[in-house]
Amino acid sequence: MKLLLTSGGVTNDSIRAALTDMLGKDIEESDALFIPTAQWGQPACSPQSVWRSTTGRWPGLTDLGWKSVGVLELTALPSIPPERWVSWVRAADALLVDGGEAIFLAHWMRESGLAEFLPDLTDTVWVGVSAGSMVMTPRIGAEFVDWEPGGTDEALGVVDFSIFPHLDYPGWETNTLERARQWARSIPGPAYAIDEQTAIAVVDGAVTVVSEGHWEALNP
Repeated sequence: MKLLLTSGGVTNDSIRAALTDMLGKDIEESDALFIPTAQWGQPACSPQSVWRSTTGRWPGLTDLGWKSVGVLELTALPSIPPERWVSWVRAADALLVDGGEAIFLAHWMRESGLAEFLPDLTDTVWVGVSAGSMVMTPRIGAEFVDWEPGGTDEALGVVDFSIFPHLDYPGWETNTLERARQWARSIPGPAYAIDEQTAIAVVDGAVTVVSEGHWEALNP
C-alpha cells in the first residue's frame, strides 16, 4: 500500500501532484472510498461534521474530482459478509481516511478486518487526514487520545514514525512547535510535526516529505 499521510488533506498543488503520481493516473480517472469512521470516536465531531466531510464541504478529500466516491463505514463491516466489502476495497484506487480519533479508528480497523487486509492492497493509495494518518503510526501520544483517555496510545504501526498534526493551526494554542517537541519526548522513535500544507508520502518504504508549508523532523 502507498501512503499519503496529511494533516489537512490535499491542500496544495505539491500534495496533489504526489497523489497523482501514487495513483499512476489522473484523479479524475480514479475511484475512491471515503472512510469517516474516526469521527465517531472524537467528542468534537458530530453527524453534521461527518456529512460535511462526506459531501466535500470540508475540502481536501472527497472534493478532488474523483471518478467516483463511495462511503465505507468500518463499524458496519463486521455485520457484512467479507465477500461483499472486500471486493469494494479491492476495486478502489484510493482509500480516503478522515480525521477524528486515531485509537478508535485503529480499533475498528482491527474489528472490521481491514487492518489485516492492508498488505494485500499493494497498489492502493491510503490518503489520511489527521487521525487517518496517525492511525498508521506506532504511537500517537497520550495528548491525542480522546476515545478512552488514559488508555493505550498504540496505533497500527504500519510506518515506524509518529505524527503531530495541525502544526500552528489558527486558534489552536496547544499545536505550537514547542508543544510538538514536548510531545515527541514521550514518543519512542522518529516523528514529524506537520501543518496543513504538508504531507508525508511513503512508497515501498521510502519516506518523502511533500510541503508548501511548515514541518519539522523530531527525534531523528
